[in-house]
Amino acid sequence: MKFPFRRLSEPTQTVTANPEGLGTFGGVYTPSILTILGVIMYLRFGWVVGNVGLIGTLIIVTLSTAITFLTALSVCAIATDRVVRVGGAYYMISRSLGIETGGAVGISLYFAQALSVALYTIGFAESVIQTFGHLNQLYVALITTIIVAAIAITSAQLAIRAQYIIMAAIALSLVSFIFGSPLEATQIEMWGAPDRLSEPFWNVFAVFFPAVTGIMAGVNMSGDLRDPTRSLPTGTLAAVGTGYVIYMGLPILLAMRADAVTLINEPLIMQQMALWGPAILLGVWGATLSSALGSILGAPRVLQALARDGVLPRWMSVLGSGSGRNDEPRMGTIVTLGIAIAAVYIGDLNLIAPILTMFFLTTYMVLNIAAGIEGFLQSPSFRPTFRVHWSLSMLGAVGCLIVMFLINAVATVAAALIVLGIYIWLERRELQTNWGDVRHGMWMELLRTGIFQVGRLDDTKNWRPHILVLSGAPTKRWSLIELANSLTHNRGLITVATVLPGGSRSITQQEELEATIHEYLERRGVQALVRSLTAPDPFEGAQRLVEIYGIGPLVPNTILLGDSEESSRRDRYCQLIAHLYQARRNVIILRENAQQGFGQRRHIDIWWGGLHANGGLMVLLAELLQTDLNWRNAQVYLKLMVPDETAAQAAQTNIHQVLQQLRFRAIPQILIANGRSFDEVLRESSQKADLIFMGIATPKDNFTQYYENLQLRTVNLPTIVFVLATSNFKFAKVLAEDALPASD
Repeated sequence: MKFPFRRLSEPTQTVTANPEGLGTFGGVYTPSILTILGVIMYLRFGWVVGNVGLIGTLIIVTLSTAITFLTALSVCAIATDRVVRVGGAYYMISRSLGIETGGAVGISLYFAQALSVALYTIGFAESVIQTFGHLNQLYVALITTIIVAAIAITSAQLAIRAQYIIMAAIALSLVSFIFGSPLEATQIEMWGAPDRLSEPFWNVFAVFFPAVTGIMAGVNMSGDLRDPTRSLPTGTLAAVGTGYVIYMGLPILLAMRADAVTLINEPLIMQQMALWGPAILLGVWGATLSSALGSILGAPRVLQALARDGVLPRWMSVLGSGSGRNDEPRMGTIVTLGIAIAAVYIGDLNLIAPILTMFFLTTYMVLNIAAGIEGFLQSPSFRPTFRVHWSLSMLGAVGCLIVMFLINAVATVAAALIVLGIYIWLERRELQTNWGDVRHGMWMELLRTGIFQVGRLDDTKNWRPHILVLSGAPTKRWSLIELANSLTHNRGLITVATVLPGGSRSITQQEELEATIHEYLERRGVQALVRSLTAPDPFEGAQRLVEIYGIGPLVPNTILLGDSEESSRRDRYCQLIAHLYQARRNVIILRENAQQGFGQRRHIDIWWGGLHANGGLMVLLAELLQTDLNWRNAQVYLKLMVPDETAAQAAQTNIHQVLQQLRFRAIPQILIANGRSFDEVLRESSQKADLIFMGIATPKDNFTQYYENLQLRTVNLPTIVFVLATSNFKFAKVLAEDALPASD
């Protein structure tokens, strides 16, 4: 099923600073570092150290941060090449890899950030319950989630101003922890004690990884930044560096102050170690609430961008609306609140965190791929002020993929299938955009490489029909395009050509006509190139087109044209056939029976005279035709006419041997003339066929007379394809290497 075309527009906006927007510190660094120094640090860092030991923890921190750092570099490269508008990571991916890839990842990213709200409010509730045991954790988490959403709906500015107070509380908690004291005498366990190790290394990694995913907090607020081109790289990299320093220091203190069992069993172990315990509570409450605020500010903006770009179904377009002077996505916030509340009922940090890890790793991988491809192609339009070598971005992408498989191979495949499913759904909707993406550059690079790799001489092993269809207006001679499409069946190239009267169209009008024809072909499911040109008459135009059309070795090797019934033009028509043959092109002429068309597409007759010359090409064309969906049930009859019974026996033996060599599905029919003419046998034998293949003679003197006689001989027969094979190619070798002797 095909959906109607829908064109998406990119708003025109100059790349200038917004004096009312947020700066680097408040808009990028603060939300990023507060998301990094969050619930995992306070409630699960001791658990990590207890399970995998000090060395294992430092490896997890370094590996996680390395992936985040490489992704941050990719983000900075993209962000300094263009203004990153509302949607953050989704905006970057969709404008680099296309709307389908961006939408597939963007939808996954949205759900990841919506679930992050639940992760942080559950963490907040867990810490509250540790202090006030008589409270219900589920109710605390639900109430907190609703309050956080209410703040976000009321004012994003209010939430951002609250972040400075929270940052001060986190700083106080870290200072209090650093100057704290050990709980018990302990020996530092570098790798964790085997008898106490309750979780595998990669499971622990999956729980910890969300602690370093804060780089998206600033990117998701990109639409509210004063100067995103400068703020995003500076603020993001500074936050990643700050987080890494803190995360490398905390495990050392934890390992020195308590043994593995205590670290695993006490979620708020940092409070017990701190110089002033309430400072840790202030820090964890501030961190979890600020992270929840950051997520519930970012997720609706991704949803808003998805809706505005038409990625979401039309009935969900209301989610693209904004409210107030700052265009805040209040409807999206309400939807995000509903998802977060549903996730809160799960109530398990260790269950939600790995799910988020897979979503974030998927997003990071695609971001790295986008930056890597942009850098590798070196497109003139990609000129970031923050340059990153494409190999670093690709290294980040590979790292994400490897880690995903090490964490959970099944979940990785499931995530890939979900993203692929969304991609296919978006592709089938045929969304059209007016912004460019990197896919065009990829195809251009592949095309450039391929053209230089393909040899100028035809290779019999890899021959493909590249058909130039001299159809004129497609609506008038659709059968020509239909036949070409069935013959190529996505194996070769089709070019639909129109020759216009000289001076009838300007260059701009020709381009508009080509675009109209191309759209018409696409709507009817035909992949084809379109070319038009002007000429004094159609025959001269066709000759000129054959001479000039193509690039390097990619030139049409087969010309498909309709039969000419006009006697006044027959001389010119036959001269065109001779010219095409001299230009070393195969010529296919469709003589259509207007009443019958292609009939039931069940019966194909090939009038055969051996593999040489036209015979090999006719067999090959019939073989290609049978692979098309509409012709797959067609039975091919290979017909050979002989004068008598003696010749029939020899021919029968020979034709069976040839068919066996060719591995060609056909029923051989040896027809004995017994004094009848070929025309009589033809009419008697092929009257019920749906399509007939017949070879024609090489153009020589009196070719016009020959062709007129051929038309008379085949009048009232079913649809016929006349075939004239080029003399410089052995089609038998395309069918089977041993079909011709080596001397050929």
